[in-house]
Amino acid sequence: MKAFLADDFLLTNDTAAKLYHEYAKGMPIIDYHCHLSPKEIFENKTFKNITEAWLYGDHYKWRAMRANGIAEEYITGNASDEEKFNAWAKTVPMTIGNPLYHWTHLELRRFFGVYELLDEKSAPAIWSNVNEQLNGAGFGARDLIEKSNVETVVTTDDPTDSLEYHLKLKNDDFRVSVLPGFRPDKALEINQEGFTGWVEKLEEASGIAISGYADFLEALKNRIEFFHEAGGRISDHAINQMTYTDTDEKEVRPIFAKAMNGETVTPEEETAFKSFTLHVLGACYAEKGWAMQLHINALRNNSSKMYARLGPDTGYDAINDQDIAKPLCRFLDSLDRIDALPKTILYSLNPRDNVVISSLAGSFQDGRVPGKIQHGTAWWFNDTKDGMHEQMKSLANIGLLSRFIGMLTDSRSFLSYTRHEYFRRLLCDVIGGWAENGEAPDDLELLGRIVKGISYENAKQYFQFEVKDRLKA
Repeated sequence: MKAFLADDFLLTNDTAAKLYHEYAKGMPIIDYHCHLSPKEIFENKTFKNITEAWLYGDHYKWRAMRANGIAEEYITGNASDEEKFNAWAKTVPMTIGNPLYHWTHLELRRFFGVYELLDEKSAPAIWSNVNEQLNGAGFGARDLIEKSNVETVVTTDDPTDSLEYHLKLKNDDFRVSVLPGFRPDKALEINQEGFTGWVEKLEEASGIAISGYADFLEALKNRIEFFHEAGGRISDHAINQMTYTDTDEKEVRPIFAKAMNGETVTPEEETAFKSFTLHVLGACYAEKGWAMQLHINALRNNSSKMYARLGPDTGYDAINDQDIAKPLCRFLDSLDRIDALPKTILYSLNPRDNVVISSLAGSFQDGRVPGKIQHGTAWWFNDTKDGMHEQMKSLANIGLLSRFIGMLTDSRSFLSYTRHEYFRRLLCDVIGGWAENGEAPDDLELLGRIVKGISYENAKQYFQFEVKDRLKA
């Protein structure tokens, strides 16, 4: 029997082990999509205890705790941080088979040197040990990022954000590039409460008086330029249901006016507004050389009771099963036919869509940018051993795995960088398995080059982020 989390964890053959230890392990990390706070990075936030660093805002863990019968008081309620940690420790043994079990113990080992298994019995000693380290030097937000060999962090930012802390970080001595990611979801959700208030914020941020739809688009373009000057090179869109219709600005103007007058627009009007606005944004991204991310098919805030109590992003989301092929194809084609399709990364929360995305990506490659249209890494509920395998195999079967830009954390935690290790081990195991089975050549130089590309170098070439001098004192 193999030891738990041994050096060759997840590496089931000799070639996989060589690929990981000799090629993947030491590569820097480009975390091109996460939900970390730039303010906390700038201030080098420290954590009073492991609960604050580990459990605050982590809806992955919250879902598991609820499933284990833990009362909400010990998850998001008024229980003490130590009580919440003990509730998580009680849950951890029940997560065997879930990647949370691996992630939990990888984080304890890599960041704190704790090799004990976390459970109710070990919880008091681990609580004391880890908290003592967190309260010492070298465990602030910046320290944790640097210890993880991160080169670039891209956060998730509203177009109206001042980017105050990104600009401060750009000019200080922190060796890691912390760049903004343009997330204009509120610009598209014309039927959501608060849309008109958000437009007022956009008006203030851009300095452009918004009296109609043309002004609205101009203000969004203004903010894209602002993000670009701050180092932004990537956008991100949460598209819970992919829809698209061919339309034009003339048709959308009265729809925007209707919403600004406080009227509810019809579903057909909403689709037209979203389609054309997203089309305009996509063309802007292409002009600036940005990459566009589309995160599709999430079914959010499913418990109306708990949404009213806790709000969004608290663990009550699921996988949607809306068809995406035709509307996504029509959207991409609307940009491609005017030569305005940007580099694009496609994700679906439904693993059923893997082959759809891999095949659609191949329909819009242009021979100018390697891997221009990407099948994005296994996302959220697919961020598992099986989910990563399926995404990589789908891409390899239909496209070019060797041009894949690899992993991201999509996390709110500074301790999540071990997910890159988890991904790299699985990547090496897949490719190493092919070599062991005679499906790929026994050529470590070739296979190692592919592994290094997927782990780091492909993303570096693809995004062309501004990178700080990592040797700067």
